[in-house]
Amino acid sequence: MPHSSPRALVTGITGQDGSYLAEFLLAKGYEVHGLIRRASTFNTDRIDHLYRDPHEANGHVKLHYGDLTDANGLARLVRQVRPTEVYNLGAQSHVRVSFDQPIYTADAGAVGTLKLLEAVRDFQEASGSEVRFYQASSSEMFGKAPAPQRESTPFHPRSPYAVAKVYGHWITVNYRESYRLHASCGILFNHESPRRGETFFTRKITRGATRIKLGLQDVLYLGNLEAKRDWGFAGDYVEAMWLILQQAEPDDYVIATGETHSVRDFCERVFSRLDLDYEKYVRTDPRYFRPAEVDILLGDPAKARSQLGWKPRASFDQLVDMMVEADLELAKRERVLKDHFSLSSTGAAARTAAKCPPA
Repeated sequence: MPHSSPRALVTGITGQDGSYLAEFLLAKGYEVHGLIRRASTFNTDRIDHLYRDPHEANGHVKLHYGDLTDANGLARLVRQVRPTEVYNLGAQSHVRVSFDQPIYTADAGAVGTLKLLEAVRDFQEASGSEVRFYQASSSEMFGKAPAPQRESTPFHPRSPYAVAKVYGHWITVNYRESYRLHASCGILFNHESPRRGETFFTRKITRGATRIKLGLQDVLYLGNLEAKRDWGFAGDYVEAMWLILQQAEPDDYVIATGETHSVRDFCERVFSRLDLDYEKYVRTDPRYFRPAEVDILLGDPAKARSQLGWKPRASFDQLVDMMVEADLELAKRERVLKDHFSLSSTGAAARTAAKCPPA
């Protein structure tokens, strides 16, 4: 029986971008399917509000266990879902960790993209149904390239993560040119939100600063404070992903704000929102420096602006505000729990002492 609504398959749906994209697509009337890796603990907190009984009607997310390293599993899943659009957001996405886990980073981010493209190509050729494919490319691919960076800027990756993304990018372009797939790449510059993982340095800063404000920690350890990045709001960037796949012809687009700020500037603004002086609390730790640093990333989004009609809505200051506000609420809840358990422990100790005879 034919489906009346478009169907999207999203890898990496439990991540920051996947959760915002799922919300966006559901609002557009899509049936949304997500690929998740099996874990011993629940890792769906970002999309729990979107998950429903899979036997209900459309308008919810349907989750499927799988992994980008499993070619047969991906092929079965594509045949089962019969997607009209595939968004490949899955990867080992932490740049610093990629130096510690380079092989897995390449397996998931590079070869995993190839395996998913093969699954899409085989399904499209067998069914005769067009599948539009989105590849999440990264500004990290530019690495040491001079700023501003645009679609024509040569890549100079400086981490295993970036190298894997370069492969994923070019194999997507190759499949577009070789097999006439509607396959496009969004070269997204840094995009953050309150849903960003706590090991990523923007969230590490807002989480640490708000905990310091409430007396839950004393200092914040970071790496290179002079690195400059082009930061936007993830909720804005997922709209660009969708717009890219709505174009008549596939292509590649830089998605960015066109502004750059240093990590030090980010720290200063976050701490100032909390009436704190960041210099009193922030320490640098060599453990957090990359073996090969990327000094500046600054995107030129002119093509996305002119061809997609896309531009970011949230400013840098608004991004900082929303992240600080969300993490301040989180820290307040953490403080309440800490105080509660502290009082409970004190009470228990007093009751135990009262029962004990004097020495």
